[in-house]
Amino acid sequence: MLIGELSRRTGVPHRLLRYYEEQGLLCPGRDSSGYRVYAPDAPHVVARIRGMLAAGLSTGAIREMLPCATGAGPGIDPCPEVLRTMAAYLDRMDTDIADLRRRRAALAAFRDATEARQERVP
Repeated sequence: MLIGELSRRTGVPHRLLRYYEEQGLLCPGRDSSGYRVYAPDAPHVVARIRGMLAAGLSTGAIREMLPCATGAGPGIDPCPEVLRTMAAYLDRMDTDIADLRRRRAALAAFRDATEARQERVP
């Protein structure tokens, strides 16, 4: 299938599909006219890429993990390093979440103190 059909079937713009190709996530062939030709499973691959990006994985991590993503269902075959990469991302996310909670608590304390001052103003 050509890029236009893949774009229509997945809802992903042409430009983004070309970006995925630049990042080594999609590897279309070329026809005699030089047009990109995608494999029949390309819509599943694009859906998998979109899901992995939504999960917070970088294109580099996706590039390493994508060969282990077989079939159209969720999950990835446990190829070497896949679970380790996922665990590292989850650890980073947990750290980020804890940091956001601390920052939110600090901002809420500033807001509460500001509101308290406002109440004391005659």
